[in-house]
Amino acid sequence: MNPLCSGPVLVIAAHADDEVLGCGGTMAKWANEGAEVYSLIMAEGATSRDKTRDRESRNVDLAHLGLAAQKASDLLGIASVELLSYPDNRMDSVDLLDVVKSVEDRIKKINPDTVVTHHSADLNIDHQVIHEAVMAACRPQPGHPVKRILSFEVPSSTEWQSPTFGNSFIPNWFEDISDTLELKIRALEAYETEMREWPHARSIKAVEHLARWRGASIGREAAEAFILERAIN
Repeated sequence: MNPLCSGPVLVIAAHADDEVLGCGGTMAKWANEGAEVYSLIMAEGATSRDKTRDRESRNVDLAHLGLAAQKASDLLGIASVELLSYPDNRMDSVDLLDVVKSVEDRIKKINPDTVVTHHSADLNIDHQVIHEAVMAACRPQPGHPVKRILSFEVPSSTEWQSPTFGNSFIPNWFEDISDTLELKIRALEAYETEMREWPHARSIKAVEHLARWRGASIGREAAEAFILERAIN
């Protein structure tokens, strides 16, 4: 087993597809190595397209997205995926404490030693809220199970943020996904409604290019990049 993953891993993402865009290859790699990898999707992922939030009018879309998330998880070998129903692209309208409590509840249930989530300075507001909630829920208090926190990049959010915003994504942790890049691509194909055509940054081709570039930067065929936010040894 990968020494990083001596216990369960919890991946916490804003929207269904973010988990695969950010670390799908790594999730599959760690699962193949024997780790229990869990996925938690916080926002419902559909109603931001409407002027006002109406979940009932998007029931078909939400059901389709749930099926896609399950299919992607099955392809990657994930132990389980859970989808919550926070408002899509409106998570700044929710009390942060409520989001923190949702994360804390899953940490108590899964008891992960590694948590993987969004970068703090992503353009998408939901990503920012979730990063803050994860850091609050993973405060290193006595007896807390989480020993490592990694943040990932999401194409069409991380790189679209203004450099004047601060906290640019400068990775200091890389996972070789040469053997699992194909699984990542297949998992993204399950999210066909969320993907875009090339040359959009959230296209299959762009995601593969990014993986190849991250790999080349460390002398590998393909990689995913992270920021190690905290490590307790």
